[in-house]
This record gives sequence, C-alpha cells and structure tokens, in this order.
Amino acid sequence: MFAASGAVLAQEPAAQATPQQPVAAVASPQAQAAEQLDVARKNLARLADQTKNAADDDSRLAELKVEVDAATKQIISISVATRPRLDEIKARLAELGDPPADGAPPETDVVAQERKRLLAERGEINALTGTAEDLSIQATKLSNGITATRRALFSNTLLKHTDINGPMVMDAMASLTLERQAFSRTVGSWLTFAWNFKRLQLLSALFLSLCAAIVLLAGTRKLFFPLIHREALGEEPGYITRLSVAFWSTMIPTAAMAVFAATSYFFLQAFKVLRPDIAPIISITLAICVALLFVSTLSNAVLAPKQSAWRLVRVSNRGARLLALSIFAMAVVNGLDYLAGTISEVMGSPVVLTVVKSLIATIIIGVILMAMSLIKPIVPAGETPDGQGKPWPRAVSLLFVSTGILLILAALAGYVGLARFIATQIVMTGAILVTMYIGILTGKAVAKQNALADTVVGRYLEKRFGMGQVALDQTGLAAGLGIYVLVVLFFIPLILLQWGFQIADIEAWAYRIFTDINIGSIKISIVGILAGILLFAGGYVVTRWFQRWLDGNVMARSRVDTGVRNSVKTGIGYLGIGLAGLIGISAAGFDLSSLALVAGALSLGVGFGLQNIVSNFVSGLILLVERPFKVGDWVVTGTTEGFVKRISVRATEIETFQRQTIMVPNSLFINASVGNWTHKNKLGRSDIPVIVSYNSVPRQVMDTLLQIAAAHPLVLKNPEPQAVFTAFGDAIMTFELRVYLADIVNGNGVRNDLRLAIYERFKDEGLGAPFPKEELEPEPLPPGPEADALALQAETAGPPVPAEGAPLPAEAFKRSGTQRRPRRVSVDGAADKD
Repeated sequence: MFAASGAVLAQEPAAQATPQQPVAAVASPQAQAAEQLDVARKNLARLADQTKNAADDDSRLAELKVEVDAATKQIISISVATRPRLDEIKARLAELGDPPADGAPPETDVVAQERKRLLAERGEINALTGTAEDLSIQATKLSNGITATRRALFSNTLLKHTDINGPMVMDAMASLTLERQAFSRTVGSWLTFAWNFKRLQLLSALFLSLCAAIVLLAGTRKLFFPLIHREALGEEPGYITRLSVAFWSTMIPTAAMAVFAATSYFFLQAFKVLRPDIAPIISITLAICVALLFVSTLSNAVLAPKQSAWRLVRVSNRGARLLALSIFAMAVVNGLDYLAGTISEVMGSPVVLTVVKSLIATIIIGVILMAMSLIKPIVPAGETPDGQGKPWPRAVSLLFVSTGILLILAALAGYVGLARFIATQIVMTGAILVTMYIGILTGKAVAKQNALADTVVGRYLEKRFGMGQVALDQTGLAAGLGIYVLVVLFFIPLILLQWGFQIADIEAWAYRIFTDINIGSIKISIVGILAGILLFAGGYVVTRWFQRWLDGNVMARSRVDTGVRNSVKTGIGYLGIGLAGLIGISAAGFDLSSLALVAGALSLGVGFGLQNIVSNFVSGLILLVERPFKVGDWVVTGTTEGFVKRISVRATEIETFQRQTIMVPNSLFINASVGNWTHKNKLGRSDIPVIVSYNSVPRQVMDTLLQIAAAHPLVLKNPEPQAVFTAFGDAIMTFELRVYLADIVNGNGVRNDLRLAIYERFKDEGLGAPFPKEELEPEPLPPGPEADALALQAETAGPPVPAEGAPLPAEAFKRSGTQRRPRRVSVDGAADKD
C-alpha cells in the first residue's frame, strides 16, 4: 500500500510541472484582485484631490462623499472575494499537517512543494487583505473628513460675522449700481443672441412649455376637479371634506407647477437656449415661483379668507385675510432675497452687496412678524367670523414679537446668514410642517370606519363601481395609508433640503434604508422584501391559474374521478404555494439554513415531550390558513357548541349559549368532526316536531303548519317551508315543520314564535291539541245499574297497589273497558338550540 502511494506521489510533480496552465489559473484571482486594488488606490487619490479643490462647495462635497462610500464598498468586496480561496488553502494545509519535526523521517518532495506553494499563496492573499484594509481605512478617513468639512462649512455660513457700518452700506450701494448695469447687459445680450441666432429653438421651447402647461391645467382640472373645487362640493362641508380639500388643493397645483417648471427648464436646456450665466437665474426664478404658489395655496386652503365654511382654523374673516397676506408677503420677500443673491453670485458682485440685500430682507420679515402680533383674528365662542375679532393670546403675541426682534437684532449684529436662515425656515419649513399635519389628519380621517362613504369620492365610487360598505371601508383604509406614505416620502426630503442637506445625501440615505439595514449581524433589504412579496404573489397567481387549467381542461376531458381531481388540485396548490414561498423567502434575502436550525430546534422540542403543544400549534396554523371557521361562526364539536370568539395558534375560544367561555385545543378541531352552522353563509333550516292525536286530520294539520310558517316574516319563501308527516305512534301522529332562515342564529326566536302560533291555531281550530290536555277522568258511563255497581266496587276495593319500582298495570288506566287517553301531547323541539 505504501509503495503504491509513493508511486502516485512520485507521479504528481511531473503532472504538475508539465502543464503550467493550472498554476496560472490558481494565481489569476490574486492577480486580478491586485489590479482592482491598484485601480481603487488611484481612484481614492483622485477623490482626495477633488475634495481639496471643492472645499467651499457643499453640493460637490456631498457628491464626492457618495463616491468615496462607493469606493469603500468596492474595496471591501475585493477583500471578501479572496476569503473562499483562503479557506480552501487553510483546509488543505490542515490535511497536509505540520512539517516533520527534527529527527523525524522527511516527507516526500511533492508534499513539501505543495505546502510551500500553499503557504506562498496564503501569504499573497494576506498581503492583498492587508492592502485592502489600508485602502479601506484611507477611504473611511476621507469620508469622515468630507463630513467634517461640510459641517464646518455649514457652521461658518450660518455663524459668519460681518460688521454692519456706514461705509459697508455705501460700498454695497455703489456695487448695486454696477450690478444692475451688468445684469441689464447680460440679460439684454442673451435675449438679442437668442432672438437672432436661436429664434426657432427659443420659440420651440416656449411652445412646448406652453403645451405642457395646458396639458397639466386640463389634466388636473379633469382628474382632480372634485377634490379641489369647493363650489362643486356643497356649501356645508364636513370635517373630512375640508381636510381633504385643503390637502389636495395645496398638493395638486404645487405638483403641477413643479412639473411645469421642470419641463420648461428642460426644454430650454435641451434646445441649448440658456447660457451658463443665465441658467442659474432662470432655475432660481422657476423654483421661487413654485415656492410662492405652494405658500399661497396652503394659506388659502387653511385660512380660506373668502369662504369661512371651508376654514380649518377658527379665525375671523378679516383676520384670515390679513394672515394670508402677511404669510404671502414674507414668502415674496424671502424669494426675492434668494433671487437677488443668485444674481449677485452670477454677476460676480462683492459679498457686501449680498449681505446688505439679506439684511434688508431679514428686517422686512421681522417687521411683518411683529405686525402679525397686532392682528385680532380670534373669534369668541358663540360669535360669527364676520365680527371684529379679539387679539391673539398673550403667549402667541409675545412669540411673534420676540421672533421678529430676534431676527432684526441678529441681522444688525452682523449674523446676517443666521438671520436669513431662520427667516427662511419660518416661511418654508413652517409651510411644509403645516401641510404634513393636514395630510396626516386627512389620512387619519379617511381611514376611519364609515368615513369614506360620506364623502364625494365615496359616493362616486359607490355609484360608479357599486362598492358596498365593506369595500369602501377597505378603500378608505388603503387611501389613508397611501396619504401617510405620500407625506413621509415627499415632505421629509423637502425639510432636509431646507436644513442644508443635499440631494446626494438623501439619495444615499434612501439607498441604505431600502437596500442595507443592519440589525446586529442580520441585514435586511426593503427592496428585497418587496421583491420577495411580488414573487410570492406571482407564484400564487400562477399556481391558482394552473390549478384551474389542469382541472378544467386536462382532468375534466379525461373523465377523471371527482375525488382524484380534487386531490390532485389540492396537492398542486400546496406544492405551488410552497415553492412560491421558498422563492419569495430567498429573494427577500433570508438564509434558508436558519429555517433548518428552527426545524431542528422544533424536532428536539417535540422529542422532549412537546408533542401536544406542537400539534396544537400546527393545527392552529392550519385553521388560520384553511379557515374552516372564523370568528363569529356557530360551531359544534363533541359536546361543545357555541360561537367562535378568538382563534389563536394554541386554542380556540368558544362562547356557549349560556355565556360560558371554553378554550378548545386546536388539535380537536383538526382530528374530530366539526359542525359549522355559518360556514359559507348563515342560511339554515330549523325543524319543529309536532305531535297530535289520531282524531286530527293530517292534511289539515300540514296545511295549518304551512300557513303558520308563511305568516312569519323571518321564514324564507325560497326555499319554501315544508310540513312532513314523519311517523305513526301507538296513540299519536308525528309531524315536522321545516323552515329556512336567512340567519340561523335567529333560530331560537323564530322557533319560539312558531310554537306559540301553533299552540294558538291548534287550540282555536281543535286540531288534536298539541299541548297538555286534562283527560285524567274516564268517559262517564250512561246512568243505570251497571254504572252504580262499578262505582260501589271501586270505592270499596280501591286501585291495586303495585310493588315498589314496578310499572302500573294496564288495568289502572281502564274504566269499563275504556282505556285512558294519554295525559298530555307535547311539542318537542329536538333541534332547538336553547
């Protein structure tokens, strides 16, 4: 054996030495990783140089941070790609074992060479890993440095101090004249150039922008007219209607204006009409128009100066007009300040001119805030909005005054950037927060039960699509959740942009949220989860379609037995849903090996005596999936009967007719027969046995029973009631009245009513008296000697006394050969559920 092994080992060097291609193939991953790391090193150096050059540009720094983070991930992925080969090398070295110790027999050359080659390759991989770690550390430092630079840049912008004095203001005035002349020349030259050399492109861009405006105006009016037009919704709007109109009348025009502004700028750029010095001015002008429309529509939606019935806050008509005018004035001043700042930046004006412009705008906004404290908008209780109104509460008035004074003092003290930032947030962030609040209230109101049905949209859906109350409630819930999602996804990024964050930051955060959420060692991807849900839904739909196709086309034409068809259909359904579930779980990013660990733990638990718990747990899952009964159903299992109140994974809660709560293990519902009176629907049959004597006419009894059933309002006409002659007795006849009820739960009351009606009708008509009848005395004999003799004999002898426990003899019921009739005739409700 050892000789053979030595021969094999002796042949391996020749086999490895002759073809050198396998060795190159093994080394190629390391070489490729080294090349990728070299590219990453050069990329990091380039990004570092660009970061130094863009130290004053916050937007460019945000973009560079995204690139640095992407480079960091790439470096880490390069290092991770070498780990499988490193694990293989470690496993092979473990198989080869340690080198022989001193004095031990030497190992073969083949083993020594292989160990040497594996050690060299491991060292190469370790070196690559170390290089990747160094580059990763450099990238992390660069990313942190960019973040620190941006933070310092933001702080310096806000807290930068400028001396406000007379010479500075005079320099600004002189610079203003030069800027106005330069701006006039720039705009004039651009218009002349565009009209003389770009006339067709300019007119085309304007025409397409006008077409976009007309399409947006007509489309929004046609699609959203019922949501935003107050005159078409009535004069007495409800709370939900006012909220929804306020929200949508703000969102829809603002979104339409934003789309129009974006398309207009796109067309002007696409036709190369804009010059680099004109493009920033046009873009900020369009953005200011969108912001002014947003603030204006929001203030009109909330305050409704001309329509007090639609007002969301209780203020007077005069107060609503003054507040709306003040808010719009602050928005205009703030927008003009940004436009003037952009013009100064494009024209290359001195910084002092921008500072003075912002100083003037901040002082004006501060004065407007203090003037708002003098408005008297409060409507006293019991008065109409047409009155004069009362002043603000002291706290609100002090807030307006203190905020205005703070803005003016900060600007005059030289902190113009901080004052300008606060003034902008008062207008824009305040408007965004108010809109978010209205949107949340709208979603909450729409999602309430029976709320959507009372709105114009609900009535339209009910009329157009025939939706019922349940469908409208579900639609309202979905609409409420949709409004919540819209508010979060649309307004939170706007607030972040207002507070100095860049679009690149928001994109990076959104990418991390949707693709890479780390909880300990577990990574969750929302995109992956959504993809898994969509794949599972697709697999479920395909499975149901294949079931119907196979059952209706293949097996139906093959004349397969119904039971076999049902079994095959059910098996395919379970198989398809199981495969769809596995595909969905894999697409969502969950490791299926963890499911194996869970299954192993469950098996171990079952082995230690948890069979009943596991059985009830699995049975509960089956009940929840198959739904043989649901909460509110009337079920019968064994000796337990009642209504289902709750279904959990271990037991089902049953409430009996005596209001007793019984917890029934779920395994009993799976392993035993279960009756469900209300499984598919509540339609059911109720039976009432009726026992009469032979002196009744059967057909008359049956007709009377049918008449009684037909007269009851809860007895269905289709299926129609039935009166059945069920049995002959020794001295009685048994009939059965069978009636169908739309709600079998009402069976007790209906049966009680029918019994009373049967009692009264049979008593009035003398139909065998289906009720206790006093017939204890025998029929009297005609007067004569025989009657007197029998009476005397009965008085002296008395009735025979039977032994204890023995039945009474038949003679005890006879008088002169006449047998006593039964003591009573009863109506028995064997199917009653009293």
